Amino acid sequence: MVKRNFLFGWLFFGAPLLLFGELDPRVVAESKKANDFFERVYNEKVDRYPEWQTYLGIKKDYGEWDDGSEEMELRELAITKENMEWLQSSIDYDLLDEQTKISYRLAIQNAKDAIANFKYRRYNYPVNQMFGRHTGVPSFLINMHLMADGDDAEAYVSRLEGVDRVFEQLIENLDLREQIGVIPPKFVYPRAIESSRNIITGAPFDDSGEDSALWGDFREKLQALDLAEPRKVQLQNQARTALLEVVKPAYERLIDFLEAQEKRATTDDGVWKFQDGDAFYDEALRLTTTTELSPEEIHQVGLSEVARIHEEMRGIMKKVGFEGDLKAFFEFMRTNPQFYYPNTDEGKQAYLDRAVAVIDDMRDRLDTLFLTKPKAELIVKRVEAFREKSAGTAFYQRPAPDGSRPGIYYANLYDTANMPKYKLEALAYHEGIPGHHMQLALAQQLEGIPKFRKLGGYTAYIEGWGLYCELIPKEMGLYEDPYSDFGRLSMELWRACRLVVDTGIHSKRWTREQGIAYYRDNTPDTERDCIRMVERHIVMASQATAYKVGMLKILELREKAKTALGDQFDIRVFHDVILKGGPLPLTVLEQMVDEYIEAVKG
Repeated sequence: MVKRNFLFGWLFFGAPLLLFGELDPRVVAESKKANDFFERVYNEKVDRYPEWQTYLGIKKDYGEWDDGSEEMELRELAITKENMEWLQSSIDYDLLDEQTKISYRLAIQNAKDAIANFKYRRYNYPVNQMFGRHTGVPSFLINMHLMADGDDAEAYVSRLEGVDRVFEQLIENLDLREQIGVIPPKFVYPRAIESSRNIITGAPFDDSGEDSALWGDFREKLQALDLAEPRKVQLQNQARTALLEVVKPAYERLIDFLEAQEKRATTDDGVWKFQDGDAFYDEALRLTTTTELSPEEIHQVGLSEVARIHEEMRGIMKKVGFEGDLKAFFEFMRTNPQFYYPNTDEGKQAYLDRAVAVIDDMRDRLDTLFLTKPKAELIVKRVEAFREKSAGTAFYQRPAPDGSRPGIYYANLYDTANMPKYKLEALAYHEGIPGHHMQLALAQQLEGIPKFRKLGGYTAYIEGWGLYCELIPKEMGLYEDPYSDFGRLSMELWRACRLVVDTGIHSKRWTREQGIAYYRDNTPDTERDCIRMVERHIVMASQATAYKVGMLKILELREKAKTALGDQFDIRVFHDVILKGGPLPLTVLEQMVDEYIEAVKG
């Protein structure tokens, strides 16, 4: 065990040693030169993006928003090219230590991808039913903009006063996309418009008697500050003026634009409708999965996994004594009240309490799985009312690196009928511990790798880890209730169906209705969930393929290591290999596992 840990530390995170000799000063110097460059480039980029500063707990430009203009996009492209050219001409790759070589390769590949895909920068929907500036602005202020003193309150007001420019740029970008034929499908508009109206509903916008989300948030944060009452009154008046004279007109202009554009929208759903849409989708899949899998290959993997999971579900049917076929069992799980909390405040709190208990129990078991654990705290929270109707089922917000903000597992409890008890455990493991919180919070505290790796991400790695972490508790003897194990399988089935439907819509030209029918026929999920997932595929082409592709690769690498190492295999060390390099492309992750195997074998 000591030998394995020493080799592991040397191979991945130690100094550039001549195995039984001295430090090579040339390697030390060249690696430092490269890492100093990575640090400078990352910090300079953070300086250009005030919102990212806030995410990181930095209050440098605390009252400002990111620049979303076309000029900024062109500037970023030029900087990317300049940085790549410097790396290629100024760094001797052969003199880098192993960890810095990985950083170098990732930096070069990231730059090449950004340059090659700049032509596709508008092949997305900045306003959609799931996210966008219209909901992102209030969510950011409420959840990210902390107020510790009067200066922070002034910065909040400053950001309210800057919303007009943010929305002006947003509308400009929506118009530029329409000029090249990139316009959301019709179903997006009613929900995006409704979400926008929700932000300007309530005091001080109307006399409904309820505070709007932003007004309530600002007042609550302000009252908690130790400020003289006249100062509080002044700040509150400034915020009220900004909401009425800036925020409300900005949202009204956006709503007017969306209502006009809705009349020009169509029901064509896949990205095949864009110019060079097929080539764009191929590239989107490559970037999302970090593999070279084709749309057809991914589609077939999905079909195979759906069939396998259906068979495992039939085993659970037999275990619980259900009489009927799988579709009848799906209907039973979907409609039986025993599987749902009441759709009341008490029922929703009971869901949150149970999720906390599941996470706390897993936290107590981590020593059996991991050598390294995150320092950041994790809290469980309901999705805010202003966005819960259109937001996803659950998601995770990583903590601030400086510890000023915990990691947050958001559960969408708009309607508990969409949050069955039997999925609660798997969902908590995925979003919380040992899933996203374990991986993302741990990445932020790693030493010896540059910030662009610690704080960046590859979707297949991140979501693949999350889905893998739904399976780990099963292997530990948890999911003791067969219905909870069915919930785990139903969530894995959901991700397998995603491979089928995402490629179906964007490559095979399935309609929205075909996608919904596939989910309805093959999963136990509600009609609402089926619709929401297909609409997610439509506005986020390729993203949903990451989960299953990533999970399958991690399982493949684990089996490879177990077979090669036999009794020397230690699950805790394997998890360290997976986690302690930060988020990685799956191809690079495989290289690291191969090196780990060789190091342990000696």
